[in-house]
Amino acid sequence: MQDRFQVLWLNASPSLKHFDMPLLRYLSQHIPVFCWEYSQTQDEACSLDQAVVLLHDYLKFRNAPVHLAGHGMGGVVGLMYARRYPRRVCSLTLLAVAAQPATTWHTHYYVQRQLLPCSRQQVLAQMVRSLFGSQFSYPVRDLVTALSRDLEETPALHSLFKLVSLTKGGVSAPLMICGSESDPVVSLLGLYEWHQWLKPGDRLIEFADGHHFFHTFYPEQVGAELLEFWQATDVQQTPDETAQTVPHQSLKAVRDKG
Repeated sequence: MQDRFQVLWLNASPSLKHFDMPLLRYLSQHIPVFCWEYSQTQDEACSLDQAVVLLHDYLKFRNAPVHLAGHGMGGVVGLMYARRYPRRVCSLTLLAVAAQPATTWHTHYYVQRQLLPCSRQQVLAQMVRSLFGSQFSYPVRDLVTALSRDLEETPALHSLFKLVSLTKGGVSAPLMICGSESDPVVSLLGLYEWHQWLKPGDRLIEFADGHHFFHTFYPEQVGAELLEFWQATDVQQTPDETAQTVPHQSLKAVRDKG
């Protein structure tokens, strides 16, 4: 494989990939961004390990390490990969990933199904409002359908009978964590818990709004932070290169560990 790209966006929720597109369109105006997608069928066992193996099959012939980034379960796959194959990762950027990586929107869905005398469709309709907020213009029915498909296609390990935890901790590669103050899935407490694993130069960024899909609502602001982080990481590894400042609006609070 030729080293045709430096940034790989990971998606493990094919039915929700539409909500990554505003950010990817913004990033593609500045740098080449390739996308890797994982989907499981109903006949397959749910396995994060299988997703990591397939990602490694895609990257193992690449000569240089790559910047990995992903939202939600895509980010969780990237986290697992960066821990297993640290030399192949230039940096890792996680959007809406809690310090307990298994805490996804699926966790909240199954908890509500256990607590509330509601059907699958009723619970998903309630989750649409909390995940996207009132500012989103898509029909609720379409969003419920997308979430319902995601329950079947993503490698989340939870079920109505059992909620699973994953190992907490960081990675050896430069790490950036992004979250929203209005995210009902990755709360500020779950976001701040990352501080204990941040290294010098790692970043934790809070956006003021946008709920769980903040990168859909504010692609320019999120994209500018990603570009700046990747640029800073590349400059640290190749100090002779000259960095260019990427202008962006102030919609966030940045905590740079260092």
